Amino acid sequence: MSNQTTVGIVGLGIYLPENTMSAQEIADATKGIWTSENIINKLGIRQKYIPGPEDGTQEMGAKAALACLKDAGMDPLEIDVILCFGEEWKEYPLTTSALYIQDRIQATNAWGIDVQNRCCTTVSALKMAKDMLIADDDINVILVAGGYRNGDFVDYTDNNMSMMYDLSAGGGAILLKKNAGKNLLLGTGIISDGSLSRTAGVEIGGTQNPATPDTVNEAYHSLRLMDANKMKARLNEVSMPNWYACIDKALKLSGLTREAIDFMNILHMKRSGHLSLLNDLNKREDQSVYLENYGHIGQVDQILSLVLGLQEGKIKEGTVICMVAAGIGYVWAADIIRWGVA
Repeated sequence: MSNQTTVGIVGLGIYLPENTMSAQEIADATKGIWTSENIINKLGIRQKYIPGPEDGTQEMGAKAALACLKDAGMDPLEIDVILCFGEEWKEYPLTTSALYIQDRIQATNAWGIDVQNRCCTTVSALKMAKDMLIADDDINVILVAGGYRNGDFVDYTDNNMSMMYDLSAGGGAILLKKNAGKNLLLGTGIISDGSLSRTAGVEIGGTQNPATPDTVNEAYHSLRLMDANKMKARLNEVSMPNWYACIDKALKLSGLTREAIDFMNILHMKRSGHLSLLNDLNKREDQSVYLENYGHIGQVDQILSLVLGLQEGKIKEGTVICMVAAGIGYVWAADIIRWGVA
């Protein structure tokens, strides 16, 4: 392919469940460990979304994909590949979520595969999609989509888990097209640190620590920091430097500098962290959307932030967007999008 090949975003889709959980309800679930005021002011959660009986991970991804196709005005038969970022916690283990979405949206000309990088997967999958679109003459349209409901596993009485009290539920989708002529996906930077690969996760229910009749109820609330001291110490040391390294690499590959960023697309995190990131990059609060009314929908946050940024008029023609994400394991990533006609 020519070096002039570009990749652009042509559609966005979001699905959110009907039910929510308020800051007060989260505080009540902690049984006195946290107050609702601190849930709001420190953790930055006014409410988050709770899945209903029909809100499976795969189904929420499919509903977001349908919304994305409608937004793009695109026939599903135009999709060549589906990269699903949906979480492993889904309706049926060992089924392929991308293929469920393929069938639900009737993208019968596509092939699909699941990819996983925890809450960083949207950024990682966007890079994969861009590289595939540039490298393969036969691929012209890729759907990146999936669902998330890892909040099911949170034990609110575990104070170590306060960083995950915000885990929410929903689905998201992005359509990418070769030479779309608009909303260009530019450079990406990704860093991972495998030394943290088993510091957090669902502790009970895998092959290493199978659920038993005595532990099965506990297993369903066993998303934990399995090595809290190691994880927190290491993150304090490397997290922000790694994020800035990813941002600077993405900018360099895009031929831009930090000053060029108009909108920061940031996953939900505690309020002080969000503000610190903006301050370090010399950006104003109104150059981002703080997801305090949504919680952290994992890798859906990046898509939701784009949708809200557009709705609120913070993203418009010519806006340079820096999308920032991180996932337990641990991985950090950033990419750059230039919104509007290329």
